[in-house]
Amino acid sequence: MEELKPGIRGERSLVVDEELTARHLGSGGVPVYATPMMVLAMEEAALNAVDHLLSPGMATVGYHLDIRHLAATPLGMRVTASAELVKVDGRMLTFKVEASDEVELVGEGTHVRAIIDTEKFAAKLRAKTGA
Repeated sequence: MEELKPGIRGERSLVVDEELTARHLGSGGVPVYATPMMVLAMEEAALNAVDHLLSPGMATVGYHLDIRHLAATPLGMRVTASAELVKVDGRMLTFKVEASDEVELVGEGTHVRAIIDTEKFAAKLRAKTGA
């Protein structure tokens, strides 16, 4: 595993289409970029920053989000979410996350991801379901 250290960055870019809107998702009645989709893009940016650096059999999962959606983004506009690793505390990774459209900053906050062993994680899921 490559060393995880503050400063590592990742991005996720997309163009807002109807399926990414609040109206389509039911999270609002207007055809603008939906908050849940912005959060997803921020999580994907964090994944893109670190998951490829982990040892085989390891991954990250979302643990905590503190996000503000600052401005609306209309259909057809490009949004880029970015994540910067700002703190490593054992298996907990804290990111500064932002999303911007072609005009302005539209979202910001922090996101914490936990490093997991995928086999142990799968075993816990099987135990939970009795499978």
